Amino acid sequence: MPIIKLNAIDSTNNYLRKLINEADVADYTVVMTNEQTQGRGQMGTVWSSENGKNLMFSVFKDLNKYDVEFPFYISMAFSLAILKTFKTLNIPDLHIKWPNDILSADKKICGILIENVIKNKLNSTIIGVGINVNQTDFKNLPKASSLKKITGVHYNLDEILQLVINYTKEYSSLLQQGKYELVKNEYETNLFRKNKPSTFKDAEGALFSGFIKGVTKYGKLQVILEDEIVKKFDLKEITLLY
Repeated sequence: MPIIKLNAIDSTNNYLRKLINEADVADYTVVMTNEQTQGRGQMGTVWSSENGKNLMFSVFKDLNKYDVEFPFYISMAFSLAILKTFKTLNIPDLHIKWPNDILSADKKICGILIENVIKNKLNSTIIGVGINVNQTDFKNLPKASSLKKITGVHYNLDEILQLVINYTKEYSSLLQQGKYELVKNEYETNLFRKNKPSTFKDAEGALFSGFIKGVTKYGKLQVILEDEIVKKFDLKEITLLY
């Protein structure tokens, strides 16, 4: 597993994307950095981190030999790999907040940004990860936490990275074996606020109530509304308030 370590970079996803445009890149190549000046999250949100305290990296996954009909399964598999890493580290009360934030209780400890590379078909994917590890001060971020803040333990970043890659290979293998429902069922089992009364905000800012039922194979969130109708929402259409 090739690992490229950088002191600082605008974005590990950007660095890896440029790399694959210029040369052949080995499967599971990792780019990690101590400081990321333009870290991004879902829908263009900014992800900032104290220098050297957290795990910021991107993984290249070659999909050239595989027919990926539903790319959201990659997101589910990688979310589960991170979740299993945290379970191995005995982080309590873990859930996946749709589509792929990892929470301990109701605090975000990891964000994932997946960018697919398409050349006639889905050719590869770049998985960007930000894990709050040893940072304990999160000014103006009341919903953020870290592994150290939760457990009091100071963690080795390289050891956590190795766990993530090992479990990523494990879940990738399940997809390659065609065990899609197994991955989807495990993902839905760990969904934050599944089957609990929840409040949502739509794209126009209107609030409504419902119960999270699960996800579709296309990655849409299935919500049971008050009239028992199941409605499917895309990422830009709904926000879970918690």
